[in-house]
Amino acid sequence: MSSLVRVETQDGVAVIAVDNPPVNALSVGVPDGIIAALAAGAADPGIDAFVLLGAGRTFIAGADIREFGKPRPPGARTIFDLIAALEASPKPVVAAIHGTALGGGLEVALACHWRVGVEGSQYGLPEVKLGILPGAGGTQRLPRLIGVEPAAKLIVSGDFVPARKALALGIVDALVEGDLAAAGTAFARQVVAEGRPLRLVRDMNDKLAVPDGFFDEMRRSIARSGRGQVAPWRCIDCVEAAATLPVDQGLKRERELFEECLASPQSKALRHFFFAEREVAKIPDVPKDTPTRPVAKAAVIGAGTMGGGIAMTFANAGIPVTLIETGQEALDRGLATMRANYARTVASGRMPQATMDKAMGLVVGTLDLGAVADADIVIEAVFEDMAVKKDLFGRLDDIAKADAILATNTSTLDVDEIAAATRRPEKVIGTHFFSPANVMRLLEVVRGAKTDKSTIASTMALARPLKKVAVLVGVCDGFVGNRMLAGYMQQALFLLEEGCLPQDVDKALYDFGFAMGPFAMMDLAGNDVEWRIRKHREKTKPPPADLRRSALPDLLCEAGRFGQKTAAGWYRYEPGDRTPHPDPTVETMIVENSARIGMRRRAIGADEIVRRCLLPLINEGARILDEGLALRPGDIDVIWVYGYGFPSYKGGPMFHADQIGLPDVLAQLLRLESEQGRFWTPSPLIVRLAEAGQGFSSLKVG
Repeated sequence: MSSLVRVETQDGVAVIAVDNPPVNALSVGVPDGIIAALAAGAADPGIDAFVLLGAGRTFIAGADIREFGKPRPPGARTIFDLIAALEASPKPVVAAIHGTALGGGLEVALACHWRVGVEGSQYGLPEVKLGILPGAGGTQRLPRLIGVEPAAKLIVSGDFVPARKALALGIVDALVEGDLAAAGTAFARQVVAEGRPLRLVRDMNDKLAVPDGFFDEMRRSIARSGRGQVAPWRCIDCVEAAATLPVDQGLKRERELFEECLASPQSKALRHFFFAEREVAKIPDVPKDTPTRPVAKAAVIGAGTMGGGIAMTFANAGIPVTLIETGQEALDRGLATMRANYARTVASGRMPQATMDKAMGLVVGTLDLGAVADADIVIEAVFEDMAVKKDLFGRLDDIAKADAILATNTSTLDVDEIAAATRRPEKVIGTHFFSPANVMRLLEVVRGAKTDKSTIASTMALARPLKKVAVLVGVCDGFVGNRMLAGYMQQALFLLEEGCLPQDVDKALYDFGFAMGPFAMMDLAGNDVEWRIRKHREKTKPPPADLRRSALPDLLCEAGRFGQKTAAGWYRYEPGDRTPHPDPTVETMIVENSARIGMRRRAIGADEIVRRCLLPLINEGARILDEGLALRPGDIDVIWVYGYGFPSYKGGPMFHADQIGLPDVLAQLLRLESEQGRFWTPSPLIVRLAEAGQGFSSLKVG
């Protein structure tokens, strides 16, 4: 029997425990161990039933993703062998579930005759989030167990189901308390005592009926959320097969579509992103056992859009937060905006009123900067001006307690210069939230030259209760995300000068998979924000005279077109509607600017638009890696997926570059450099990797 599985006998019941930490994945050896235990128990007259459970903190959290697409050792049993053995068992098998039963783990549980769970357990088939579908019978058995409609929603969304809902749906037969092995054994003994016949989910057909047109409507419902992806549509195809085909034919169809998805570039990209998201928390010189300071109370300075959103993030996490402003009107406006944001969420049914009341009760507004004195973390979210921030941090240094984290929400300014305004630069760190801060998952944690390891570890750890994905970056202009954004936006503007309109560029990048194009994004963020930063930068660090830049953003802002907030930006907006509409006024501005700079306008296709915008992302990302400002290519991918809407099913800009092939990327950059100049000069890292026949994935940390 495999060392990953152990068996104990309790009152005539063989308790089979999967012991493959940390999450009991179905790695090579696990199916062999369970099958051997079933065979031994079937031959033992002293065994009446089986209980299958997970040792440690969870049931079976799913397949081992690292093994996808790799050959198995000769003779190693698969999940299909395991499911067949469970269904063929002549004695009852009860799955006793704690933690999570996800993906292959839930598919194994569905092959058992009964399922019991505990409070706090979760269930789901999240394969769609990896660009695949449940490939071990999940799309065929779950509809038979709980009905086609609820099963289809779970499979297509990949959402998890909590224990109580799982009981109501019929995924589990009972919720049990106390020791799981004892409770599972008691349930199994009851099944035996009552002489219940073995139940095979695969043989249940009474819940497969659906209304006419159900699957067509299901496909219409995912037209937006499933845009550009393969797996959600194939999930629907599989559930439709469950409802219309005999089970064995449905299982065959599921396997065919699973193999199609597994081999797709999208699945490779999403699996890369799955691991990249988990790697960002690993910092080579900040060990896991680095002491961290718990954050029991926070203070946020500045009640504007960002400050209010950050305060909401803490309140949502159940952390009391003091919101500080310099004037009563600004404070009242900020608190009112927070209430309005919460109220809209309540009105939409996504939050109970009691939750809103609790969150707002955790926020205290004040004009007294001295209120930061008892905060464990102080986050500055004031005007993006170095002098303002340095003055504020100098005052915070005298007020905040000695071990408090002093964080700046700057998106571009030098964290080291801000830290130098204090006597404790080791406690200063950048926390670059993305707008809207209470919604966006990305948090760039900016490590200063003197930031100590405890401050880094504490800030990274804080991301979890705040429900953020924190990525550690170094200090430079714009850090990682915005530094890369500059070249992307620059090319989008040059495309306008050369022949495009905003809607042309936005459509090409939206069709590529971005959540929105660059001009719709600028209108959402506010064109005036970058305008102020740009004017400040030009005073302190004028750009080289020979460097091409576009006057269009300044012309737009000088006309008062700041975006959605003024109902006019690169697009026009109707009252109460955020839908961008092409504006003839902007088209005239663009065409007249092209004539003024002597640019002959031409037709530009979508392929050129995408290439011109993505190559600067890749090139600048390579420079950032070469300078050590991001730890891994995957860190950059996480930043761009969560912060800028890069399609996760394309893995992020650095993974996408590897899929193109760095020799091809290098050739494109060299061609553009010869045509348009030094903006396109390839990063030395791209040159080195391309010449070595390697990709960004070859880079190692530490």
